[in-house]
Amino acid sequence: MAGKGSDVRPIVKLRSTAGTGYTYVTRKNRRNDPDRLVMRKYDPRVRRHVDFKEER
Repeated sequence: MAGKGSDVRPIVKLRSTAGTGYTYVTRKNRRNDPDRLVMRKYDPRVRRHVDFKEER
């Protein structure tokens, strides 16, 4: 049974590149995405979609 300390799917924080400091929290599969994630998501502080980059 999988426990909370699973290293395959770590919890990562995605920070907005718009400079607002807005973040999303998600999980990623480290085997499929070994590099840092970049996702295009909605930032409500600037009211538009911007790139969110993984922060460690």
